[in-house]
Amino acid sequence: MGGVPSTPRFNGGSRPHETTEYLIGAFIGEKSFPLASDYWQKLLELPLNLHWSSDRVQQACLHFAQNNCYTRHLAKILIHLSWCLEECVSTADASSSAYVKALNAVYVSSVFLKHLIENAKTDNFEDLYMSLNESEEIPSDVPKEQSIEHLVVNSVLNFLGRVDVSSDTYLLHYELLNFMLVALSTQLLSGPSLGADDIHPFFDAAMSQPTSLVNLAIRKLLVNYITRPRFPLKASSYYIFSEGYRPGVLQRVGSVAANLVLLPLNFFASSSNEASRSPLADNSLNILLILVHYRKSLGIDHFKDKIDYSSTDSLPKEESFFENPYCKALENARDIEFDRVDVEGNAPGGPVVRLPFASLFDSLGMCLADETSGLLLYSLVHGNSDFLEYVLVRTDLDTLLMPLLETLYNAPRRTSNQIYMVLIILLILSQDSSFNASIHKLVLPSVPWYQERVLHQTSLGSLMVIVLTRTVKYNLSKLRDVYLHTNCLATLANMAPHVHRLSGYASQRLVSLFDMLARKYNKLAEMKNDKMHVLNGESKEENSLQEDTAAELHIYTDFLRIVLEILNAILTYSLPRNPEVVYAIMHRQEVFQPFRSHPRFNELLDNIFMVLDFFNSRMDAQKMDGEWSVEKVLQVIIVNCRSWRVDGLKMFTQLRFTYEQESRPEEFFIPYVWQLVLSRSGLNFSPSRIHLFPADLPLQDSIGKEVENPQKGDMKGNELKIEVPV
Repeated sequence: MGGVPSTPRFNGGSRPHETTEYLIGAFIGEKSFPLASDYWQKLLELPLNLHWSSDRVQQACLHFAQNNCYTRHLAKILIHLSWCLEECVSTADASSSAYVKALNAVYVSSVFLKHLIENAKTDNFEDLYMSLNESEEIPSDVPKEQSIEHLVVNSVLNFLGRVDVSSDTYLLHYELLNFMLVALSTQLLSGPSLGADDIHPFFDAAMSQPTSLVNLAIRKLLVNYITRPRFPLKASSYYIFSEGYRPGVLQRVGSVAANLVLLPLNFFASSSNEASRSPLADNSLNILLILVHYRKSLGIDHFKDKIDYSSTDSLPKEESFFENPYCKALENARDIEFDRVDVEGNAPGGPVVRLPFASLFDSLGMCLADETSGLLLYSLVHGNSDFLEYVLVRTDLDTLLMPLLETLYNAPRRTSNQIYMVLIILLILSQDSSFNASIHKLVLPSVPWYQERVLHQTSLGSLMVIVLTRTVKYNLSKLRDVYLHTNCLATLANMAPHVHRLSGYASQRLVSLFDMLARKYNKLAEMKNDKMHVLNGESKEENSLQEDTAAELHIYTDFLRIVLEILNAILTYSLPRNPEVVYAIMHRQEVFQPFRSHPRFNELLDNIFMVLDFFNSRMDAQKMDGEWSVEKVLQVIIVNCRSWRVDGLKMFTQLRFTYEQESRPEEFFIPYVWQLVLSRSGLNFSPSRIHLFPADLPLQDSIGKEVENPQKGDMKGNELKIEVPV
């Protein structure tokens, strides 16, 4: 064909039946081709080598939308896609015609399905016309009781789960994942909280698949993430390409008009770390996260046959949600190297996903700079107790913690949600005492990304203290986000009783943290006192401002108390092993003095000053020639730690912060997942059609910038709860 093709006749005119131009024109035209027509074989077997401009593709999509209501060509091509995939699964020859037809079918259906979804006029997506006309003869291959969307989703998941990724099958795997992104994008057109009557055809189909297929799909998606298959170089000579990576098909149309980048080659060119990037792995993770975090209310009608209305005990106590089989599969995944039945004598109920946890652990450590990997790690440590246990017994915890801490260190260049997810992961891990002990035994030779100070032979636990206190300091000066403060302090409090040989720098940062919060507290207290002296008759606005100041003062009172609890826990449970903490408190003891009489702090400060009195008296008893040096003071502290007795201190109940999801986590997670997907997959939607989150927001808001209209379901206001035992 020429470089500038002629305009196709969308009515399927008299063009030669063997040309691609004619076949696509017929597909979008008015004539309905029966499911058994040989037209479909011609369409799917010919190389689709059109070079259409974006305007022409948009025109084609509009024609298709007008005619699909009675041609039902979308439903028919999806049925053919299903048949082709079934044939691909049954044949070992990846170069067979079934693979060619499947590729063509998934290309064409993705472009036009996306247009129909993006421009749907009804909430139940009737515009897709996912059924055949009553007059259409339905082949025996199509189960009458099964919807077309169920049929195609079943076939896609079955292919993805059963056919291994190779250089010959890579493209089809990748395009099927793109198809699933398009099919599931109906979620972008609604809010995150779905009721029983809300319809998302492909989601509903995915959720109704048999457990065995769900497990197969989840396993393969995670295996793709772990193995990170590379784009096969020999695919450049495959028929879908022409003239050295120039897009040559209607399918490439996606990157022009339908905004569907089916093979984002710029992904390789722009990547700063090409060796670890894999579009197939990234899209596998995208699909995994979308499916796992789907959530839908069952509604009261679901229980109407089970409720005894004469008894209030039988009424549902709270809104109920269906059990997401993909979430369940991820939560029940087991290590392929370990079977719980060997230890406990009872195997888990039913078949479960078996994964190499060691490889998954290593892959996560390699990719945690990316937000989607952080969300996967959160989903695993929060939902899968076996994987959490596996992480906690690893001796190389730095594999996961170093990239997490580096993310916190680079907070100004990260999104706010990414920072929150990192803090929650650290909080979940810190709930385990063995974790808190292990991180202080692992010594890091260096920390190259830490710029303020050279850190040599620093324990991982000391680095955590340094980075968490630094995060609070940054937040105090830039963001003033109470939720972020709370998470940092909660993790430090969980770590405190297990601190072992905290470094001098980490100890100084911990005491400086109290000083920073104290100065903020004093400033708020002065503001409150000034307002108290204002004459009566102030406006409602001034009253409201005074109440806000009082509320903020109360919050910082709690923060100061938590820091004092942290210091108390270290002094109570591990003072002899932490001489640097004692030195730091002695060096800055004046910052504690103004709070000795405070009713919320006095008992905690009594303990601190008892320690100060003990070591100050030992210092005074030393006869020194010349000035005290840091080394000499530390030597005195270390010697006298041996004679220190904790008996005189008042014992306080250890603080233990735990993470708990709120009752409607979908209000945060579903918009968050889709924002990540849209920013990474190449699937773009018209902002005016997105209702899941405010479309005027950038996909990646920097944590260093104030966002005027936070997205619905913002984690810091909606999703998390931290419980502290009394």
